[in-house]
Amino acid sequence: MTATPAVRFERVAKTYRGAQTPALQDVSFDIEAGEFFGLLGPNGAGKTSLISILAGLSRASGGRVSVMGHDVVSDFAAARRLLGVVPQELVFDPFFSVRETLRFQAGYFGVPAGDDWIDELLGHLGLSAKSEANMRQLSGGMKRRVLVAQALVHRPPVIVLDEPTAGVDVELRQQLWAFIARLNREQGTTVLLTTHYLEEAEALCGRIGMLKAGRLVALDRTSNLLAGRSHQVLRFKTDAVLRPELGLDARVTGRIAQVKAHDAAEVEEILARLRAAQVPVEDLEIGRADLEDVFLEITR
Repeated sequence: MTATPAVRFERVAKTYRGAQTPALQDVSFDIEAGEFFGLLGPNGAGKTSLISILAGLSRASGGRVSVMGHDVVSDFAAARRLLGVVPQELVFDPFFSVRETLRFQAGYFGVPAGDDWIDELLGHLGLSAKSEANMRQLSGGMKRRVLVAQALVHRPPVIVLDEPTAGVDVELRQQLWAFIARLNREQGTTVLLTTHYLEEAEALCGRIGMLKAGRLVALDRTSNLLAGRSHQVLRFKTDAVLRPELGLDARVTGRIAQVKAHDAAEVEEILARLRAAQVPVEDLEIGRADLEDVFLEITR
């Protein structure tokens, strides 16, 4: 008998009132219990719409969504208790301390959250020194940490992280991922992550789904998505503008340019074009395609 998936999306559709095009179209996939799953897509692809439906904040126009077998509409209370959601927006109650906020959050789910678990959350998220501070006194990064603790305080078996590290410092990113990875590894917590930091998704997620214009356009193990791209990437730094007439399919970030190359002959051809155009090249290296290359290729 097949195990019940942690999350199931069945032919999910969503069209907002007055919209010309649907936000989601016939989206179907499962997330198995214990998976670390990445949901990727450009802005407007439908990621937040899908998560809002999963969390019960929005109603699908068609299809069905369930958490551990519990329908998010007809069995909302049970589905919501099994889910912890870290939203993109910094939403907080300004009248309580960090510890009070976590105690109240646990109470909403009817869970007596003991201070031992709260202290563990505060410690792993670097909030111990702020436990008695009022939420209004916290920086944006600290508020983000509290949102993560709120999502975990009732010990849900499924957690949803919607851009959890957007605009936060490197220290929090490292602390957060170490803690979430441990929950996933040791307690079997299922994780659904959306992020624009594709290196995070590549490092953490065992399987990835990609949305484009409301449709699921890729669904596979991360290793398979990367292995399916036979090309290598030529990376270098330059202060010159890579003009269109050079004919290079380049991805440029600041001074760093990345150009696809399928073999050694193509590498030499690219370098010859750069020399002929008198483009100065520094720190040249050849590496494999990463998830960002795969993402851009699929979503284009």
